[in-house]
Amino acid sequence: MAERRTGKLIRIGIFYDGSYFFKVSNFYKFGHRRKARLSFDGIHAFVRAKVAELEDVEEQYCHIIEAHYFRGRLSAQTASATDQLEKERIFDDVLIKTGILTHYLPLDETNYPRPVEKGVDVLLSVESLDLAYHRQFDVVVLVACDGDYVSLVKKLNGMGARVMLLGWDFSYEFDTESGSRRREQTRVSQSLINAVTYPMMLSRLIDDRTAQRDSLINGLFVG
Repeated sequence: MAERRTGKLIRIGIFYDGSYFFKVSNFYKFGHRRKARLSFDGIHAFVRAKVAELEDVEEQYCHIIEAHYFRGRLSAQTASATDQLEKERIFDDVLIKTGILTHYLPLDETNYPRPVEKGVDVLLSVESLDLAYHRQFDVVVLVACDGDYVSLVKKLNGMGARVMLLGWDFSYEFDTESGSRRREQTRVSQSLINAVTYPMMLSRLIDDRTAQRDSLINGLFVG
């Protein structure tokens, strides 16, 4: 087995589409046998290990130098009235402790209780391109599923950055607060999978029966 290269620092930036990540984490907590939420620390450890493997360098030379989380957010008044405010603060504490910078945009609450998220994909794209240019990322990691990010991937590739995609396909039913049943289903855009350098379909890796003793896979979950 050939030795991996040493001495070459691989600079990694991670960008989370927060709404997608939240849905995925809910799936593993409420709709999957794992019954646990995703761990940011575990995801970052997985990223470093996989980047080292794919870039053929020692893991000690792979550094996550930026991590950013983007999501729409309820107004403080609405969050307080629906008992969401404390939960949001607790989640913010998790992000801060993990070193993830947050970027929030106000949700359109016109059709509450089904608020609409607007502009988050644009903000994520603008910020990631700007940071990729100024911080000279070697690898940009997207936690996303939407085909709208294909143009972002192409621009990042044009800047010389390799793009890793962390994606999950899932489907499950759950009880809403009103007592009705609701189905949540999400699939990663095939065009997005095709556009990136390193597609990582974690839903498949997690469900692989050989992964039950894989510390990297088990580390993706809290607890």
